[in-house]
Amino acid sequence: MTTPGTTPGKIIAVHLNYPSRAAQRGRTPAQPSYFLKPTSSLAPSGGTIERPAGTELLAFEGEIALVIGEPARQVSPADGWRHVASVTAANDFGLYDLRAADKGSNLRSKGGDGFTPLGPQLIPASAVSPDGLRVRTWVNGALVQDDTSDTLLFPFGRLIADLSQHMTLETGDVILTGTPAGSSVVVPGDVVEVEVDAPDAPGAPSTGRLVTTVTEGTATFGDFGAKPAVDEVQRVEAWGSDRELAAAIAAGRADASATADPAAASAFELTDELKSAIGGVAVATLSVALRKRGYHDVFIEGVHANHAGDRIVGRAKTLRFIPFRPDLFASHGGGFNAQKLAFDTVAPGEVLVVEARGERGTGTVGDVLALRAQVRGAAGIVTDGGVRDFDVVAGFEIPVFSQGPHPSVLGRKHVPWEVDVTIACGGAAVQPGDVIVGDGDGVIVIPPQLVEEVVAEAVEQERQEAWVAEQVADGASVDGLFPMNAEWLARYRASIAEGGER
Repeated sequence: MTTPGTTPGKIIAVHLNYPSRAAQRGRTPAQPSYFLKPTSSLAPSGGTIERPAGTELLAFEGEIALVIGEPARQVSPADGWRHVASVTAANDFGLYDLRAADKGSNLRSKGGDGFTPLGPQLIPASAVSPDGLRVRTWVNGALVQDDTSDTLLFPFGRLIADLSQHMTLETGDVILTGTPAGSSVVVPGDVVEVEVDAPDAPGAPSTGRLVTTVTEGTATFGDFGAKPAVDEVQRVEAWGSDRELAAAIAAGRADASATADPAAASAFELTDELKSAIGGVAVATLSVALRKRGYHDVFIEGVHANHAGDRIVGRAKTLRFIPFRPDLFASHGGGFNAQKLAFDTVAPGEVLVVEARGERGTGTVGDVLALRAQVRGAAGIVTDGGVRDFDVVAGFEIPVFSQGPHPSVLGRKHVPWEVDVTIACGGAAVQPGDVIVGDGDGVIVIPPQLVEEVVAEAVEQERQEAWVAEQVADGASVDGLFPMNAEWLARYRASIAEGGER
């Protein structure tokens, strides 16, 4: 509770506010956005939270909570902090299993009883600076979140000013100001602790640790409302990344039998808007964003474009060759074989990706098949083998990425075996429907469920790098600028907020 015996009139939570969390999510909002939590979700320090029966993805979010003192209505960002009476620690628990139930309102996913522990102590706002607070979270004694309020995308005063444009913030109201990177899933038996302090303020005031123990619920969900449902996207987001999920499975904290919903990938649409966004970022930048999420082997090694400056963006259609064997070639090499089938059925906008096991000693595509793919509207061809009729193919418009030319025809090294299966091309696993992006640096594979967040992060990264390049061109030293320290980051944000580039 905000003070002994009182209950806030409303609890308002911010979606994204820490750059570390925004980077993890792959999107940086231009303005703050919010959701409400019911007061019945409040809980004191030392309490428990139930993970409902039949669910698996209960996640913690350590946060700094602001408690409003003097009511605020139509205040300015400069005056916003004056309306804060105190700060305390909060844990904005959420159940990813129910995220789809409310289309972003978070009522069911974050409004459960006990889902908003606060406390245990209040720090007077007058005793601290709004940019001098620190929030830390521990799970079973291990530090998992550690960030400070001087990094916020939207400072406290701005949040209060923005909210006060729409409603009166009343005495006792609570604002949860966002969580930094490190939020993840907890399971029954885990103990989560959150502390907010001001280490550089006189006396280093602290809230003490807000302690919550996770227990297993027994009551099941009825048929008269939304049921828990998760897919691989929610699972990865809840744990924080593929790497954290894999570690959790290895440690027995996550169910290894839980697999992605097959409909999730098929439901993904590579829209014209997404294609345009992808077309504006480099493969190298996309590679960095994927590495942050544990995807280190998604680069198709050793292939280069037949036209300098070519780019490809499209969804994968796959073709697999196996090593040559006379009897297998006799049964699979002739007639309307898998190779011809692949080129004759590639859809408009698809990229035909060929597994040739890195064998460049023979051709895997020639002029007739490349022309057929172009006529069908394919976005490109990628093979980790060779290309026959190289000069003729280079004269076509269709981009072709390969290991280079080779005059030999089919039957020297390969047997065309199957289409539309998971393959290995240039050391990267490629599944039908994966998003393939190629440029002068090579070709990368993006799983469909990661495309939107990876592209959003890459777009922002390139915008930052372009801004940094302008500062360097104007004579700035790279020390502290590349990568940007807090001072340069603040100048960058101010420039973007003003609509300028400098």
